[in-house]
Amino acid sequence: MLKAIKFRSSNGQLEVLDQLLLPHTMSYIKISTVEDGWNVINKMQVRGAPCIAIVGALSLAVEIWNEEVADKKIFLSEIEGKLNYLISARPTAVNMKKESQNLMEFATSLCNDSECDPSDMKKKFIDQIIQMLEKDIADNKAIGKYGSEAIMATCKGSSQSVNLLTHCNTGSLATAGYGTALGVVRAMQESGKLNRIYMTETRPYNQGSRLTAFEMVHEKFSATLICDSSVAYLFQKKHIKAVVVGADRVAVNGDTANKIGTYQIACLAQHHGVDFYVCAPFSSIDPSISSGDQIIIEERPEREMTYVNGVRIAAQGIEVWNPAFDITPASLIKGIITEKGVYEPKDLKDCFAQS
Repeated sequence: MLKAIKFRSSNGQLEVLDQLLLPHTMSYIKISTVEDGWNVINKMQVRGAPCIAIVGALSLAVEIWNEEVADKKIFLSEIEGKLNYLISARPTAVNMKKESQNLMEFATSLCNDSECDPSDMKKKFIDQIIQMLEKDIADNKAIGKYGSEAIMATCKGSSQSVNLLTHCNTGSLATAGYGTALGVVRAMQESGKLNRIYMTETRPYNQGSRLTAFEMVHEKFSATLICDSSVAYLFQKKHIKAVVVGADRVAVNGDTANKIGTYQIACLAQHHGVDFYVCAPFSSIDPSISSGDQIIIEERPEREMTYVNGVRIAAQGIEVWNPAFDITPASLIKGIITEKGVYEPKDLKDCFAQS
C-alpha cells in the first residue's frame, strides 16, 4: 500500500510524499519544523483532511523532539502558538482544528499535573501525537467495513458485485493508510463485492487522475477514469450503485464541505436514483457549525486553473474564480459513514447531544 507519511518513532524523522509530483515521480520531503509542515499542507504537497491533521501534528512533534523543556507553562504556550499556526494552512478542513483542540486539552492536563515534570510532559505529548497514526488506520478500516455493509445491504442477492463512483482522492495518500471513501472501495474489493470503481479527474488539481488513478493502478483494482463532465452520462449508461466521497468538514445538520464538484455529483446522483454517501472520520463532523452556510470555503490561486505543468491554457486576462470546495446539502446525502457507524444526516445532532 502506498504511504503518504513516513515516520520513524525511533528518532523522530518525518518524511511526506510530494503529491504534486505524482504520478510521474515519487519523492519524499523531509519535515523538520512546524513551518515545513505548514508549507507542505498549504502548497497541497500533502492533502486530504485526515492526512493534513496528522502531518501537522507530527511536524510539531519532530520540531520539539530534541528540545529541552525546562518550564511546563512556557512549553504549553509554545504548543498553542504552533498549533494555531498550523490551523491557518488550510482553514476549510476541520480535522487539523479539532486535533489541535484535543492536543491542547491533553497538554494542559499534563501542565496542570504536579506529578508530571517537564521532560515527562514532552514525552507524553509526543506519544499522544504518534498514536494518531495508528488510530487513523483503525478508523479507516472501520469506515470501510461499515460502508461496504451499508451499500451491499440494499443489493439483491449476496453474490452481486457493484460499480461505484468516487471524486477526488480519499485513499492511503489522503490518510495515514487504507483510506476513507477509498477505504470503502478497498473493503468491497477485499470481500469480492466490487465490480469496478469509476473516478473523476477532479479538476483543477486532478487529484482523481493523478492520485486516485495512481493508487488503483498500483493496487490492481478494476478502475476507470472519467472526465468531471461525464458524470451524468456515466449514470445514464452504466449501472452505478453508489457514490462514495470524503469530507473536509461536516456540519451538525449533515451539510458537507468537500472537493469542488461534489455538490453537482450529488445532484446528479439524486436525479438518477444513485445512493450518495459521505465517508469521513467522526472528527470531520463539526458540532459548532449548524449548517453548511457557516463553513468557510477556501479560494485557491487562479494559476491552478489557468496553467498546467507551467503552460498557460486559459486566455490571458480572463478573471478566475477558484473555490477549492463546495457544500453538498444534507438532503442529497443518504448516509455519513464514520468509524462509529453509518448515520443519516438528521441523526448527527442527537449524537453530539448524547455525548
